[in-house]
Order: sequence, then C-alpha cells, then structure tokens
Amino acid sequence: MDRLINRKKTVKVRAGNVYIGGDAPISIQSMTNTKTSDVKATIAQIRKLENAGCDIVRVAVPDMDAAMAIGQIKKEISVPLVADIHFDYRLAIAAMEKGADKVRINPGNIGSEDRVRSVVSCARERGIPIRIGVNSGSLEKDLLEKYHGITPEALVESALRHVSILEKLNFSDIVISLKATSVPLTIAAYRLISEKVRYPLHVGITEAGTVYSGTIKSAVGIGALLAEGIGDTIRVSLTGDPVEEIKAGKTILKSLGLYNRGAELISCPTCGRTRINLIKIAEEVERALENIDKPIKVAVMGCAVNGPGEAREADIGIAGGDGCALLFRHGEIIRKIPEDRIVEELLEEIKKL
Repeated sequence: MDRLINRKKTVKVRAGNVYIGGDAPISIQSMTNTKTSDVKATIAQIRKLENAGCDIVRVAVPDMDAAMAIGQIKKEISVPLVADIHFDYRLAIAAMEKGADKVRINPGNIGSEDRVRSVVSCARERGIPIRIGVNSGSLEKDLLEKYHGITPEALVESALRHVSILEKLNFSDIVISLKATSVPLTIAAYRLISEKVRYPLHVGITEAGTVYSGTIKSAVGIGALLAEGIGDTIRVSLTGDPVEEIKAGKTILKSLGLYNRGAELISCPTCGRTRINLIKIAEEVERALENIDKPIKVAVMGCAVNGPGEAREADIGIAGGDGCALLFRHGEIIRKIPEDRIVEELLEEIKKL
C-alpha cells in the first residue's frame, strides 16, 4: 500500500546513526519531560522510549547544567540525541561538544553573525545537522504585521529567513519544522514549504493536547501530510507519558503502510452478533503485541461475518463464535478455540510464525 504514496524528494542528513530525508525510512521522535540535568531520570526515560521504538530523542537544554549532562546521557543510550536550545548560542556549542547528534536552534534568534558562525562551525566540524523549528506561537512581530496574523505564508517566510542565514555560511545540513496548534494551518504551511525547499521536513502538530485528543489531532495533521508524501521524520506532541507519542507515531505510519516493524492489530467494532468478550480480548492482544518485533498483521474479529473474509490480509487472527472463536491464518480456518483460551492460543500461534 505504501506504493500509493510518493514521498517528495528531499536531501538526506545524518543525526548520529539515523538518516533523515532522501530514501531513509520516516523516523519517529519524542522528547523527554524530565529535567535534563537529572541524568539518571533522563536516561531511564530515554531507555523506555528506545524500547517503545523511538528513533530519535530530544532533550531540553535551558542552561549549562543541562548541556553538560549530555555527555553522561550519551554514554548510556543508543538512539541519536537532539539538544533543544532557544536563544543562547553557547548552550548549542556546549551541547555539541558533549556529543549531541543534532541541535534545534533558530539562527536568527541567537544574536550576531559571529555567534551564528560559531555554532555553524562547531556543527560542521562534527557533522551535526541543525533543525530550524518555527512555531505559530513565536513568530516575529514584523511577520505578524505583514500577514495580519499567523498564516502559512508567515510561517514559511520565518523558516526561510533562518535557512538563508545558514546558507550564507555554506551550511546545508538542515531540517525544517513548521508547527502550529491548528491542523489546517500546519498542513497548509508544510505544503507551501515543500514546494520551496528540498531540506528534510520534521512534521508535527505543536501542543496537540492530551493523549486522547492530541493523538487524534496529530493523526489527522501528520497523516494528511504523509499521505501527500510530505514529511521525513515525525513527532506526536502529547501532554502525557512520552512513550505514548511513540505508540501514536508508529500507528500513524502503520496506517499508511510506512512502517514495517512490529505487529499491527485489526479488530472490528463489535455488534449484536458478537458472542464473546471481544473488547477485552482485543485489548489483551494489543498489549501483548507491543513486545513483538515481527512485521505481522493480527486480526481480532467479532463473528464469522467479519472474520476470515474481511481480514484475509491478516497473517493470523480469530473470529468469534458462541463462547468460542475460529483461529485462521491467511484466511484459512485452522481450528476452533474455547473463549477462555483465545488470547493464549492466538499468541502461541503468533510465536510460531
């Protein structure tokens, strides 16, 4: 199905051991919500994110203590580490010297040309890309006046201003993000920037909300852009456990056929024909599948009507009966299972695949 989506061509940059853009797989990012200078807590959270499938992790660097902590954190993790910095060029340099694989800093906000040149020089020496991150809540005043508020054109012009500063210094290891809380505004801005540059695009909806509402909002915005071939790396921004961002990101990519790692669950919404506790069974199976790396599709269906037929694309699945279920593989029925054994036997069969 992913062949139906033609990704827009972008250049490729490298952040640690992960490539962004070009023909590289779309990577999933998250950001820790620990105090970065609390090295132990930050490492613990990053490891949870790694186990959940995070490809790139970002940490806030608001002060020099946080910048210095990057060196210790890097020793204990395996995913690329991004330093998120605002305004202070010294923090960017310190973070890179301590091993950051990528920095997020807008060159137009860090002062004189000498300061920008110092950051660029450090990044170039170490092969570190710079992400320019424009947010709707922090647009320059002159752009707000020029466009009479926050518009896609204003976001794009802001990003291009920062890009031009780096380009004048012959620096092109650039990633761009244009995030807004409004889904339509974000989509329009990314569409516009994708026609103007070939730099990799980091896609997301900023301040999307809680785990429930933020996931839906992000899925609509990120999914719409990815379906148009726009986006090289994504972050689902949620008010909650960062691990939930990875789960949501993986599901968005799987829904478009853009992720071939781990298991995918198909389950029906249930109806009056259902004679087993399908909701409970589906939830148990979904939890178990989180620990499976195999790229398999599993179906949990309520009855024979929506069973092997509708789920024939699944590698394996069950279709509920009256206090039992039919176990099927690639649409072919294997055997009948009593209700109290459905989850256990389904998981056993999955392990055999």
